[in-house]
Formats: sequence, structure tokens, C-alpha cells
Amino acid sequence: RRRNYRGLGLFWLGSLLMSAVVFLLGNLIGKYSPELSPSFLLNLPYLLLLTWAGRRLFQQPRALPSLSPEKVAEEQRKPLYQRPQDLLLILILILTAAFTFFRGMVVLDCPADSCFDYTYLHEPYLRDPVGYPKVQMLIYLFYLLPFLLLAIYGLALPGCSWLPDWSLVFAGAVAQAQFAHLGSSLHSRTPFPYQTPDEVLWSFLLSNVLYALGPQLLALRCLRSPAFFLPAAAPGLARAKKYQ
Repeated sequence: RRRNYRGLGLFWLGSLLMSAVVFLLGNLIGKYSPELSPSFLLNLPYLLLLTWAGRRLFQQPRALPSLSPEKVAEEQRKPLYQRPQDLLLILILILTAAFTFFRGMVVLDCPADSCFDYTYLHEPYLRDPVGYPKVQMLIYLFYLLPFLLLAIYGLALPGCSWLPDWSLVFAGAVAQAQFAHLGSSLHSRTPFPYQTPDEVLWSFLLSNVLYALGPQLLALRCLRSPAFFLPAAAPGLARAKKYQ
């Protein structure tokens, strides 16, 4: 039987897109922008390739689970208070969204004391003039934050068939972004004023690892128990298969 690697492809699509977009925009607005040469344009075909690959992946039919219509209906009738795992996941996503908004305000130079203290005492790498951390936090703010709010909606109400695919894309994007962000913040070649202070190292690691965990748990939830997200017409496919 041929294996379906569509889900893995969507995860890697998000990872590669995040890496490419942060790299390109960071080079354009960061301190290295005066050193760019025409060879920088060679990165554009790479973006076109990712766009083509993403379109192909989304056009492929998704493998629907073999579930009876009764099982799907039973799962989708459960109110939120009868789904404690989803309730906990929604709480995690709300905290993730709040942290996303806060760090977005930090890189936008919010004058609040909490933003100033966070930039200088907890994550000074956000001030690095290379531009990559600022671009990454703005992508989080303008793209990840709306998705997190939509994902909360998709966990509260049944039938959001778009959520499993997009959860994989954003899980890959956040995994890549957080790995790069942690590595850059701790790397010895990062200028000393922008390195993470030793006294907040563990809280920095914990907050960023937990931040990456939310989208991964969401993708895992969609993969492990997909009945809640099936559209109304999908159970008919399972019924036809059952009587073959």
C-alpha cells in the first residue's frame, strides 16, 4: 500500500516558507541591506518553487478516516465542556496568542514599561539590527495571531475542515521559527548586547519552548481525532465504504 506523505509535506512547507520569508525580508530591512547584490534575486525562484509545491499539496485529496456517520455525529455533538482536552488546548492557544501580541508590540517599540523591560532584560535579541527577529515577530503578529484565533473557533465549533491542513502548515512554520530564534539568541557570534542574559536563560528557554508547543499540540489533535473537523458531507463517504 502506498503511503500518503501529504501531511508531512504540509509541515515542511510551513517550515521552509517561514525560513525563506524571514531570511529575505530580514536581509532587505536589516543592517546587511546595503551589502546586497543582484545575486539576491536568485532567491525568488526558491519562493516560486515553494508556492508551486504548496499549491500541489493543497490540491491533493485528503485521506478521510473510515468513520461511521454515527461516530462523526456523536463526536460533533459534544459541547466544549465535555471535551476537556480541547478546553485545555484552547487555553494554551489563548496564552500563545497573548504572548504573540505582546512580542509584536515589543518589536514595534511600544512605549509601555513592560515592553521596554522585556526587550532589555529578557530577550535583547529582539533589538538586533540584523532584522530577522523583528521580521519573525511581525509575521507572528500579522499571520500567526489571526490563525490562532481562528483555530480557537475551529476547536469550539465542529465542521471546520480547513483546520487540519493549516494546523500542519503553521506547526511547521512555528517549529522552524522558534528553533532559529533560540539558536540565534544563544549563539556565540551574536553580538554580546543582544545575547540572552544568563540570569534569565531558563525562563527564556521555557517560554519559547512552550510557545512552540501550542501549534504542535493543535496539529496533533487534528491528526489523532479528525472526526470533529469533518465536513457534513464527508461521513457519506465512510457510509458508502462500509457497505462495499
